[in-house]
Amino acid sequence: MNEQELCRKRLLDLSRQADRKGIVLFSDFLNLNEQNIFHSLQKELYTTAKLSGGYEQAERQMVAFIPDALCYEWSYPFVCIHAVPQYPKYAEKLTHRDVLGALMHLGLDRSKIGDIVLLENDIYIFCSETISDFIMDQFTQIRHTMIRSSIIEDVSTLKVHPVFEEHDDMVASNRIDAIIARAYHLSRSEAAAYLTAEKVFINGRCITNCNQSCDNGDIVSVRQKGRFVFETDQSLSKKGKLRVRFMIYK
Repeated sequence: MNEQELCRKRLLDLSRQADRKGIVLFSDFLNLNEQNIFHSLQKELYTTAKLSGGYEQAERQMVAFIPDALCYEWSYPFVCIHAVPQYPKYAEKLTHRDVLGALMHLGLDRSKIGDIVLLENDIYIFCSETISDFIMDQFTQIRHTMIRSSIIEDVSTLKVHPVFEEHDDMVASNRIDAIIARAYHLSRSEAAAYLTAEKVFINGRCITNCNQSCDNGDIVSVRQKGRFVFETDQSLSKKGKLRVRFMIYK
């Protein structure tokens, strides 16, 4: 049984158990490929299911499987850890890769960690409640920068938001191959190769068809390249090209 089949079986089993026991059950944090598997199961689930990653436009998300006859309040079993340099004056310029690498060095399971958001010197790490105490105790340094952390248990109060680079451009059409080719300076054949290799996602769903169109507000992810929000007001240039904006996640 391959990884995709195991993921499919695990998600269906969680839905089945939630329905049978009458309680809300949760998956680990799912990556985009796993979310695509989840979306493909909608007609097979035994329960309602909702996704959340702790903030709007989160990439890694947890599924809550909610039985119909539910009579209690529930919340997702994740928290947000807020980390800052102990000595900001001497802190290095840290990246997402630096933070994730330091966490993985502690031997943590990637599926227990959601998004990592960096806003200047503030680092926000969404993680399962089951590992939050361990991170608080052991996560004290990133590269050569010493850090201190606190837990934000009510993530609904957070004002975390993605940071973008904006690029205005023009494309021949809103086909996905044309869009990612323009966004990442690829040839159309190179863009098509990413689609064929199942490395392109629109709003968490894997896309393999080059003819798939992009709509205003779609979140496009390309493995090994990054992700962006596609924006367009459908206006055309004098030469008939579509005016677009790429909001590229930093």
